[in-house]
Amino acid sequence: MTTDQILLFVIFICVFGLLLWGRYRYDLVAFGALLVGVLIGVVPASEAFSGFGHPATLVVALVLIVSAGLVNSGAVGLITRALVDSSRGLGAHIAIMGSVGAVLSAFMNNVAALALLMPVDLQTAKKAKRAAGLSLMPLSFATILGGMVTMIGTPPNIIIATIREDSLGEAFRMFDFAPVGLVAAISGLLFVSTIGWRLIPQVEVDSPVEKLLDNANYIAELTVPADSDLIGKTPFDLSEEAEKADIAIIGVIREGRRLYGNARYRKLLAGDALVLEARPEALDEFRSAAKLDFDQERRQEKVKAAGEGLALSEVVVTEHSRIAGKSSLAIGLNWRQNTILMGISRNGKPIRSQVRRTIIQPGDILLLLTPKETHNHVVDWLGCLPLVERGLQVTQDEKTWLAIGIFAAAVVAASFGLVYLPVALGVVVALFTLTRIVPISEVYTHIEWPVVVLLGSMIPLGVALETSGGTELIANSLIGLTEGMPAWVILTVLMVVTMTLSDVLNNTATTIVAAPVGIKMAESLGVSPDPFLMAVAVAASCAFLTPIGHKNNTLILGPGGYRFGDYWRTGLPLEILIVAVSIPAILVFWPL
Repeated sequence: MTTDQILLFVIFICVFGLLLWGRYRYDLVAFGALLVGVLIGVVPASEAFSGFGHPATLVVALVLIVSAGLVNSGAVGLITRALVDSSRGLGAHIAIMGSVGAVLSAFMNNVAALALLMPVDLQTAKKAKRAAGLSLMPLSFATILGGMVTMIGTPPNIIIATIREDSLGEAFRMFDFAPVGLVAAISGLLFVSTIGWRLIPQVEVDSPVEKLLDNANYIAELTVPADSDLIGKTPFDLSEEAEKADIAIIGVIREGRRLYGNARYRKLLAGDALVLEARPEALDEFRSAAKLDFDQERRQEKVKAAGEGLALSEVVVTEHSRIAGKSSLAIGLNWRQNTILMGISRNGKPIRSQVRRTIIQPGDILLLLTPKETHNHVVDWLGCLPLVERGLQVTQDEKTWLAIGIFAAAVVAASFGLVYLPVALGVVVALFTLTRIVPISEVYTHIEWPVVVLLGSMIPLGVALETSGGTELIANSLIGLTEGMPAWVILTVLMVVTMTLSDVLNNTATTIVAAPVGIKMAESLGVSPDPFLMAVAVAASCAFLTPIGHKNNTLILGPGGYRFGDYWRTGLPLEILIVAVSIPAILVFWPL
């Protein structure tokens, strides 16, 4: 091995190791690795940021904006409104929801598709009085499967198409993935709707959200007596003592008026009532220590959180949520947004003590107490996904068919090669903005910037690995291990290795490394590289064994009440099935 190859292998090993560890966000890991590569000379400085202008990066960003436009216009709601029918059997429900999820995922970001359908699925499970965990995992898997059908359905397909263009001079077109993708997706959907859901470990009918609500802390109003030492002090002066007692000061009631955000620094007067949230025992201890009185008109009454001017909401934390990896205290949830974190559900179990000091993880469900008028703003600020459909969300129903028409025209134009795909999607975004389907102020908020940074950073590293001969070295090693075996066996080995990596690593990083290896393997064997690229595309998308292999699997972790080890029971046979049906399909539609 050359010095450059050794250095690049060390960088990639460190990247994969840090991604597995999960201590640092993957975009920071990738960008740091890129800078190291430039500083030690294995990535040319002139090419350091070429990945940020790469077609794959642009397409991923544009697809996210287009997805938002389809949601805003009501195009997606047009489909989902007819879905809630609790009288259907579980298998039929999974088949219908999974099919819709797969179709949506073929043309929009699959995380967005799951985010739209998850509240519908939870609502249906509640009406049918069955565990949501029985249908959420199949729904997540279905949205992952659907992304394999088109070029824009999932980042691995976009990356594969552009790598083919860079290496062979021509990219895959929009529906080149469909023959193999459809075989894999339909087979997978049939499995999860008939057998797969039966393999999910027994989950409780009561959802994690209901457990949180059942154990929700109390909201009480404690009055400042006329002779209190607190007169002249502010609620902020009491915040440190309140936090030690695990109590949150929500606001102040003065002369019958509820004051929330503007009460933090107001001096307390005799007769003011502090609105507090806490467990009953902590509440009584704080009342005694601060020498406060129960409201004389409602003595000893503990008012539940859905009181006047306040709203309870349940949200699920994503990898990119502002609160992920932090506590609500650290991000100032209370004083910045006048919002109280009342409970956390993790792996189906509620966390009730010191919730505001607990470090939040992706997949957690949060029970929030927010002012009604700012409820949606708080959820957006946190970057979390609501678990019930938003009552105040306004769709532009009059623009539904306009949005569908613009998007369909772009897809047709790109499919027939009339317009380069990134340009076609760029035109869609421009028209969505001009027609205010996506307001100009929201365009950049819909882009998943960590994925853009990941792609922009990993692409130059992947190119450096290829130009240094590193990918050829890996390809030759795999061929050496399978020496004397038929080409289809070698193809299967590549697919299994890629799928295994994708189960524990980011599928974008896996694709950037595996695709050039597939091309080199094909060149060494003297066969077409297309079946190898298709094998990588399918394998990189199919991460079903763990909750960390795909973002959709992470999102359902809390709402479904799953544990880490629950995924492989359904995921392993599904992955085996995908390999079993995809290899013959690849050999038929993309012969060696």
